Amino acid sequence: MVLIVPIAGIFAILFALYLMWDVLRRDSGNAQMQDIAGRILEGAKAFIARQYRTIAILSVFAAIALAIVLRLVTDVPPDINGNGTTTGDNADKMGLAWRTSIAFLVGAACSGIAGVVGMYVSVKSNLRTAAAAKKGLNAAVQTALRGGAVSGFLIVALSLLGVTIMYYAFGGSDNPELAPFLIVGFGFGASFVALFSQLGGGIYTKAADMGADLVGKVEKGIPEDDARNPAVIADLVGDNVGDCAGRGADLFESTAAENIGAMILGVIIYLAVKDVPGIAHPEYWVLFPLIVRSFGIFATALGVLTVGSNLPFFKTKETDDPMGSLNKGFALSVLLSIGFLALSCNIMLSEGGVKWGYYFAAGITGIVTSVLFVIITQYYTEFKYRPVKSIAEGSRTGPATNAVNGIAVGLESTFFTAVVISAALGVSFWLGKHAFADTGINVSDTRAGLFGTAVATMGMLMTAAYILAMDTFGPITDNANGVIEMSGNEGDARKVTDRLDAVGNTTKALTKGYAVGSAGLAAFLLFFAYIDEVQKSLPTFAAIDLTHVKVFIAAFLGAMLAFLFSSLAIRAVAKTAGDVIQEVRRQFRENPGIMAGTVRPDYARCVDITAKAGLREMILPGIVAIAMPIIVGVTLKAEAAGAFLMVGTISGLLLATVLNNSGGAWDNAKKFIESGGMKDENGNIVKKGSDIHAAAVVGDTIGDPFKDTAGPSLHVLVKLLSTITLVLAPIFI
Repeated sequence: MVLIVPIAGIFAILFALYLMWDVLRRDSGNAQMQDIAGRILEGAKAFIARQYRTIAILSVFAAIALAIVLRLVTDVPPDINGNGTTTGDNADKMGLAWRTSIAFLVGAACSGIAGVVGMYVSVKSNLRTAAAAKKGLNAAVQTALRGGAVSGFLIVALSLLGVTIMYYAFGGSDNPELAPFLIVGFGFGASFVALFSQLGGGIYTKAADMGADLVGKVEKGIPEDDARNPAVIADLVGDNVGDCAGRGADLFESTAAENIGAMILGVIIYLAVKDVPGIAHPEYWVLFPLIVRSFGIFATALGVLTVGSNLPFFKTKETDDPMGSLNKGFALSVLLSIGFLALSCNIMLSEGGVKWGYYFAAGITGIVTSVLFVIITQYYTEFKYRPVKSIAEGSRTGPATNAVNGIAVGLESTFFTAVVISAALGVSFWLGKHAFADTGINVSDTRAGLFGTAVATMGMLMTAAYILAMDTFGPITDNANGVIEMSGNEGDARKVTDRLDAVGNTTKALTKGYAVGSAGLAAFLLFFAYIDEVQKSLPTFAAIDLTHVKVFIAAFLGAMLAFLFSSLAIRAVAKTAGDVIQEVRRQFRENPGIMAGTVRPDYARCVDITAKAGLREMILPGIVAIAMPIIVGVTLKAEAAGAFLMVGTISGLLLATVLNNSGGAWDNAKKFIESGGMKDENGNIVKKGSDIHAAAVVGDTIGDPFKDTAGPSLHVLVKLLSTITLVLAPIFI
């Protein structure tokens, strides 16, 4: 069973390379289309190079500081170096310091690679998708999804292989009970890079988008991706550095952190069963998360291959809803994942009479949760349903009612998020409790139940590669739409890319909902992993008591952090967008030939302004996110840090739900109007440039930093809280 992990990891890399070859060999359009795509690639590469230089410097300093702190301040788990010493030995302190620091750097590097690869393939795929749109919907859907899947499978492979290699490099074969705690730094490094990558990319993309929309569409009344708009290339670049590179790093750290958290809970079961007769492979409980995710790779690969194929059920007709084609591939991935989950549970979790069926049911709970989040997100962000239509209707009476309806939609969606996550946690915990009943194995109901939540989380992550493919599908189709418009290839091709662009807005929102759901399931297991880590040095530590003043204070601060962080991120977008708006206005004012179409705008100037401002503005919210949990833990100690983590996670997930869903709904309300779906009081189709459309554009502009900067950055913040408290738990004692 263990061999399936490297096999799946290598397969994922080879499959991604095959998809890359398949996409890049396709028609790349005419010379004008290639010129536009080349400008987008040039801008994206310049920003990514500048951004990751900054992040690399920050990462090195953070790794050195982490090593020094763990060497000088902390107590450690016993005998890290395997030399028979006890807790407090200087050699063990040094061992913990260098191992955690190395794991941090490896996690940071893998996260960075995941982001860069995702961005590069996305830029190359948008041109092929634009060219494929001339041939019809089926070819365009397949090209865009396969381009997105390159990023998805490479990210999953890097996460899976990275955690596995670090686990065995730090003694997993001999000490499976210790190695997961030593690789927590891997998750911290991934979170560290993802935070700055998502922040910087999110600030860049939405500042450019707002600048292009507010001046071009609202003030000048020109189309969204009109070549006369000086900010249009910066906007298209932003889709790649924010939605691809940033989200790639985000979901890489999500899968890594949740994987490590589940392995830590597996250690608890391992210690209880390792000496029980009849259990030949107690280490299976630690390795189970890796195995399940490995099988998920094969399930999702088949799902991706069917989309846009010539198989009767899966072929996309010109009249079909593209979202339906993507959902069919996802459904196949889910069904195959259920079969692989049953196989894994039966082989790995059945020794010693353990009732593996309960854990299988817990995993099904996680898979069902992923499906429910797909449905919930589609309901709140697709323009065929009530929430988006209500925002569009609000546009009839101006920007204010549009904005109020959008906020109401986001706030409403938290109900279903909270109910689904709570139900999934409750059911999976209850199922896990019954797995060890009447076996005679000394595992408490709480520990068995907690592993049930871990299995549910891993079940949800089985389809991660497919969800990632749908996420990158969004910016690929958005860019393809821009390439079609800027190159003058209107007509049927534009109709195809318009439809794909609207679906792409939903798939991007869907991925954010999926990230919130998986984070919600993982929150409890990561929280308990923190408690278990503290207990190594403080055996009496067992619970968080909010009646203690300092604990309540920490919880209050944890709830506040998500709001402060979001404020800083949104303000950074507004400030940077102001710079872009001034530059676009200046170019229009000083060069009348731009509007006449006789002078090409200075695209590079807008790209450069946005890049510099985006990198500058990401520093403050990033520092706040990292510094606050450390300050609380050092000053108020371990119990208070646990309360900060717990309440900060809950508030962060709910606020992310508001921002993601309201932003996605605003965007598709605008798309609904632009597609001709709304009529005025005389029965005429509402056109672009009308007051109703202008109100929808304002709402969409408000939603931009919600859904693409603050919302997804909160996903990273939540995981960062978990990984940073896990790594630094020894100094909070």
